[in-house]
Amino acid sequence: MPEQHEIEEKLPAVSGSSGRLIVAQTEIEKEAAHWPGLVFANREITYEEAMDQYASETRDRLEHRKQAPTAKKEDVSAAWREAWQARSERYQLRRQREQEDLIWKTAKAEWRKELLVFQTQPWPERKVQQAEHDPIEACWKICRTERKKALQQRKQEDLNWHKYNQEVKEHALPERTWIAVLAIVDNCSRQCLGLPIFRSGAHVTSDEVVADLRILLPADLAFLISDQGTHFRSKVFAQLSKDQDFVHIPIYRHRPESNGIAERFVLTIKDWLQSKSWQDVAGLQLLAGQFEPEYNERPHQGLPIPGLSPNEFAKRIWVS
Repeated sequence: MPEQHEIEEKLPAVSGSSGRLIVAQTEIEKEAAHWPGLVFANREITYEEAMDQYASETRDRLEHRKQAPTAKKEDVSAAWREAWQARSERYQLRRQREQEDLIWKTAKAEWRKELLVFQTQPWPERKVQQAEHDPIEACWKICRTERKKALQQRKQEDLNWHKYNQEVKEHALPERTWIAVLAIVDNCSRQCLGLPIFRSGAHVTSDEVVADLRILLPADLAFLISDQGTHFRSKVFAQLSKDQDFVHIPIYRHRPESNGIAERFVLTIKDWLQSKSWQDVAGLQLLAGQFEPEYNERPHQGLPIPGLSPNEFAKRIWVS
């Protein structure tokens, strides 16, 4: 989430799969129609058996591999808009220059054609037409002088443009400060178990994530599904999995449907926050504290018993 947000401003899509906050959607690569998640379509085995099979087929995803650094994405800020506006104006200027050059070349060709006709005439005829030709030649000399001035002005404009581009490269445009939000959702009851917020944003560490998970995860947790962010493939997270005795399931790359409930929850909270505004971390934490009980107490159509809230559905599970 951005550190500052105005009402109705579109919230960007954020991915943590690479261990960094990426303000853009990742392009979905075409893959074969076979992936480990298809095991959940098999109705002949239990959910626990499907999860165990899925976990065994995805063990390699827990191995940490160094990835090439992700290029920074342009932030939609006033400075970026100014840069894009400058590029747009530069593009229009170049199109205008092309039109001016075309007009100049056409006029120059016409003048040379007329001059050639005048010079090939016999001397008596040229002497008669000299009075008409002199003003045209004088006018053409003025046009050539204006053309030279225009070309000199273009050179100066080009120098200014290259200087501006160099300044943009040397002085990075200001970037928006980001806050990391960890969404913890129960796949069974759809309960939101917590929304820890990290001021460190893109630089949030595995230790910070694990410290909050130790507090918020239920004691009887059997499976934990996450993306393949470096925070979830670290030694400290592996130790958490061992200490609390749960199976870690990293979702398949570019298959968000493998963790559809969490993805839908992220969309819900983004839609809710879009109509809100905040100016710092404290403001976002206050809003998160308002959202969690509101979300858990309102009816959900996605539950096996439509019309129940996540809290009520969780109570009925424990009673049964």
